[in-house]
Amino acid sequence: MASIPRQTSSGSNGASPPSALPDERKRKRMQSNRESARRSRMRKQKQLEDLAGEVSRLQIANNQLVQSIGAKEQAFVQVDNMNNVLRAQAIELTDRLRSLNSVLHIVEEVSGLAMDIPEIPDPLLKPWELSRPVLPVADVFLC
Repeated sequence: MASIPRQTSSGSNGASPPSALPDERKRKRMQSNRESARRSRMRKQKQLEDLAGEVSRLQIANNQLVQSIGAKEQAFVQVDNMNNVLRAQAIELTDRLRSLNSVLHIVEEVSGLAMDIPEIPDPLLKPWELSRPVLPVADVFLC
């Protein structure tokens, strides 16, 4: 490495003292480091604010999803309860129809009259063979 010759004169020709040049570089470097640190802190602060905003948005979305799931669970429970009631009613009506058909068979045997007694369909075993149309799911929620 080559060294730069320094002037050692202490004259008043307007030149700065020899120690002023390294001090000036040191001061500029310190100022530059301060600015860099300030920019770094600002970047980190902005990232923190962005992440806090994202957390807030995600919490709102999560709360909306939780409410939506709760509403759907409640609707499911209502439909399931209605379905259980309808299933029980169908079983009860089928039993009553069988009972009435057995009475008709007895009347037919006693009176000697021929009666047309249809077969009893079992909608619980074959629900796709129901004689009446099934309501769409959307209509169930409107009741």
